[in-house]
Amino acid sequence: MKGAPKGKPRKGEEIDESLRGIVRIAGKDIKGHVPLKRALLRVRGFGHTTAKVASEVISQELGIGPDTKSGSFSDEQIEKIDAILTSIHKRDVPKFLLNRQKDFDSGEDVHVIMNDLIFAIRQDIEKEKKLYTWKGYRHAYGQKVRGQRTKNTGRKGMALGVLRKSLQQQAAAAKSAGGAESKPAEKKEKK
Repeated sequence: MKGAPKGKPRKGEEIDESLRGIVRIAGKDIKGHVPLKRALLRVRGFGHTTAKVASEVISQELGIGPDTKSGSFSDEQIEKIDAILTSIHKRDVPKFLLNRQKDFDSGEDVHVIMNDLIFAIRQDIEKEKKLYTWKGYRHAYGQKVRGQRTKNTGRKGMALGVLRKSLQQQAAAAKSAGGAESKPAEKKEKK
């Protein structure tokens, strides 16, 4: 059903009382009626393709189907799923799906998730700033980093167009109100 909101059971679906309401997978609370392959999308560091591959790896190693509701997992299964997700780069996963290929510090292909991913990204930005590369310069001054245009988007601070209009209105009002008084007296002597 297309119109059903995410996170709630669909209309007409029976609510299974044996499912747990909330399950914690890789440090993220996930509702119990969500299938495994959709639950992995909620974990930071997993997109659609990586979540699909990870759910296939989990189903092969643990014998859990990718459409199994996440509330039906036991505590031991959840621990094994967490172990698989944190070490997904050690499994038979294509290297182009990993988010830290040839990591700067270790030189290995790794896949980091959740808080480790946030920390790694923050460290990369700080490294760029310290080396004062062009990307680091753009990060330091709050500009767009990836070559986007900046003429009319990404503005911060005062709205320029509105300010210009108000200044023009003030100048026009002063001109019409002052008339001849605003003009400086001209010298009449010419020789």
